[in-house]
Amino acid sequence: MRRFRHPALLVPTLALIFFVPILPAQQAHWEALNQQLGDLYSSGRYQEAIPVAKEALQVGETTFGANHFNVASSLNNLAEIYRVLGRFDEAKPLYQRALKLAEDTMGPENTLVAATLSNMAELERVQGNYNVAEPLYRRSIQLREKILGSEHPDLAQALNNLALLFAAQNRAQDAEPLYQRALAIYRKAYGEQHVMVAATMSNLAEMYRSEEKYQLAEPLFEKALAMNEKLLGPQHPNVATNRNNLALLYAAENKPKDAEKNFLAALAIQEKVYGRESIGAGTTLTNLATFYQDRGRYADAEQYWRRVLQIAEKVYGPENRNLAVPLEKLTEVYKKLGKDQEAAETAERASKLTASR
Repeated sequence: MRRFRHPALLVPTLALIFFVPILPAQQAHWEALNQQLGDLYSSGRYQEAIPVAKEALQVGETTFGANHFNVASSLNNLAEIYRVLGRFDEAKPLYQRALKLAEDTMGPENTLVAATLSNMAELERVQGNYNVAEPLYRRSIQLREKILGSEHPDLAQALNNLALLFAAQNRAQDAEPLYQRALAIYRKAYGEQHVMVAATMSNLAEMYRSEEKYQLAEPLFEKALAMNEKLLGPQHPNVATNRNNLALLYAAENKPKDAEKNFLAALAIQEKVYGRESIGAGTTLTNLATFYQDRGRYADAEQYWRRVLQIAEKVYGPENRNLAVPLEKLTEVYKKLGKDQEAAETAERASKLTASR
């Protein structure tokens, strides 16, 4: 069986940043917006969070002035919402503005700089820009350890994210000790039942899955899923991520019924949270399409590859090279279904896009 290569990694980058107000009467509205934003973010309601984050930025600039560190935190927060929604081009300049403003107003060594560096690194990692991401992660780790100490949860977050980078580069020997250290910090700070413990467990399990160490991966995936369902509720995006990754494991273990059940459950959550045409469901759709295609269920595979293609067209535009893979997969499926004309059309589009890479 073809190995799946589209895990949805659960990254604990909850780096929305809020500072204690100096003048409570003037900052009450900004504080209220930040509270609302934090609630929306933590519950996975990212689309609803965008106008709140924009308003918080506007209020911050009006209240404090454009060059205040609170404005840097609002810039970072809006960028973070865009990042988790896959709107990378909108996120990057906001992170850059936040970093410069934080450094200008607070100096190069502070927690806001460290958090923004970590978020910027994560933005680069998810786009495959690993050489850009690594020094950003390392600088964030150095700052957090220096400022906060060696057992602070924010340091664990940075360690976890660097481990994700190493795992993406198949550097498991570098990733595993970082995951284990992050897990130990979170357990000491929060106890066993906490979302950050679950997140790091899930990431460690995904690394084991990619190494085909299934007996190590399965109990961690299952424990992380049970923990998040208890702590966050069964319809939270983190639960969808857990189910997607557990489905990948079951598929690799040739447990198709268990895999399909978890893929579909993950997709249902993502469609409810993000919408049917959002990139937020793209990973699970891709995995489902691959799952069905590998098992000769070509009509089902066609349905999901077409949705992957539609989302990619919406996100990237019709001439972007990111469309080449779903077009190539659709071509294979159309040939199996005897749809020769459709296969020729998708093959031609894929060929043009591949040539432009």
